[in-house]
Amino acid sequence: MARLALLSVSDKTGIVELARSLVDTFGFRLISSGGTAKTLMAAGLPVTKVSDYTGSPEILGGRVKTLHPRIHGGILARPDLEGDRADLAANAMEAIDLVVVNLYPFEQTVAQAGVTLDQAIENIDIGGPTMIRAAAKNHAYLTVLCNPHQYGSYLQALGDHDGTIPLSLRQSFALAAFRHTAAYDRAIVTYLTETLPGDSEDSATPHSALPSTWDLQGQRVQSLRYGENPHQEAAWYQTGAVPTGWAAAQQIQGKELSYNNLVDLEAARRIIAEFVAPDHPPAVAILKHNNPCGVALGDSQLQAYQAALAADPVSAFGGIVAFNQPLDTPTAAAMTDLFLECIVVPGCGAEAAELLQKKSKVRVLILPDLTTGPVAMPKPIAGGFLLQNADTQMELPDQWQIVTQAQPTAAQLEELLFAWKVVKHVKSNAIVVSRDRATAGVGAGQMNRVGSVKIALEQAGEKAQGAVLSSDAFFPFDDSVRTAAAAGIAAIIQPGGSMRDKDSIAAADELGLVMVLTGVRHFLH
Repeated sequence: MARLALLSVSDKTGIVELARSLVDTFGFRLISSGGTAKTLMAAGLPVTKVSDYTGSPEILGGRVKTLHPRIHGGILARPDLEGDRADLAANAMEAIDLVVVNLYPFEQTVAQAGVTLDQAIENIDIGGPTMIRAAAKNHAYLTVLCNPHQYGSYLQALGDHDGTIPLSLRQSFALAAFRHTAAYDRAIVTYLTETLPGDSEDSATPHSALPSTWDLQGQRVQSLRYGENPHQEAAWYQTGAVPTGWAAAQQIQGKELSYNNLVDLEAARRIIAEFVAPDHPPAVAILKHNNPCGVALGDSQLQAYQAALAADPVSAFGGIVAFNQPLDTPTAAAMTDLFLECIVVPGCGAEAAELLQKKSKVRVLILPDLTTGPVAMPKPIAGGFLLQNADTQMELPDQWQIVTQAQPTAAQLEELLFAWKVVKHVKSNAIVVSRDRATAGVGAGQMNRVGSVKIALEQAGEKAQGAVLSSDAFFPFDDSVRTAAAAGIAAIIQPGGSMRDKDSIAAADELGLVMVLTGVRHFLH
């Protein structure tokens, strides 16, 4: 009797061509359900409906179609075992040789605007994962395909091996099938974790808490030439079936993105997201090795770019530039004078894009949504990983404490807010000096805060006169306050919380500085 293939797919790409080859070239018989059966019949292919094969109608509005012993007995049968052969014969069942199944588009459904919980629930596939898992488990006796990209290699193997499939290929397909169902279940859990009112594993855990279990699954976007260094292998993955974030960005010119490009681009996105709001003035951030070397606001985009570049033109060479507004022509023209690795903008006009083509190697990316990023941040350690919520806390100046006799002016408060938003994205220990809504000096990643203060002030030079200084964490001693005052700093913003806060406040009062405590720390390691 001709071999039996079960076809039941949501994504019907290539299914007619596969079925035609199975029937015409290799003599398979086909059974199918629902829309797949209709598609094959419309193409003139001989197909038996699952309901006719099992003798049981589809019920519950199509919720139950393939959940039947005749289907799963055929998938899980081991024809070389006498007991299994006897069970098949006694129950009028046939062993199934090929299972072709892919699943309801759950991730695509929940990615749509306005989707309801009921709609999402109805797109949770039950019969499909059951058949895939059963077929993958029994891969020693049959083949399971869950992706249209597999159809060609399957048919070629049939032709090359006299109608059989090598065990090694069946094993490969089975592993892909288990990955497929695992990713599908993970997508459901992710959606329900974000949608339902609590974590069912611990009813006492508030919805905002990190879950008691957390998985990370990705689909490879592309292999990268190497990682941070040429001897390290690397690849880029997206975390859902529907591309989002950088996987959904449009690269309009330039070389292929590298590992380091993507790391720097994400750091750039995070900092420029601080300045994305309706009617926000133009903002530009220039980054190098994950740290901002120049950030500025301006009355025009060109002014903001020029101020950011002037903050540290040496470090800006070969850097990443991020804009909070679509790129305009004058700014595009100005950037052609500088070697850059990447430019990221929420939009780009035709004339600006044409100007950038003069620097054909620079990577230009359009990312319309600059604000949506990861909610949780994993960090691998030996034997596991750490997980924390992303540092996306809103800055609330009305909750700051002004702890000195000197009171800030409205202009100083605006400058302090700018510097505080920037220091949040500088590697700790972090110090930022700013003036006129532009960074003047940045001290990053030093082993002690005094070192970061000295680096930032030395870089600022004369611009430190009347400027403000922000620190991502408290000052343990008053030495940095005195160093800042000696350089001309007029106001300091820091979290507070040191046992010696009084010493720093007293030094600020003695030297006539403004000091603001935020009550919030922004370590970034």
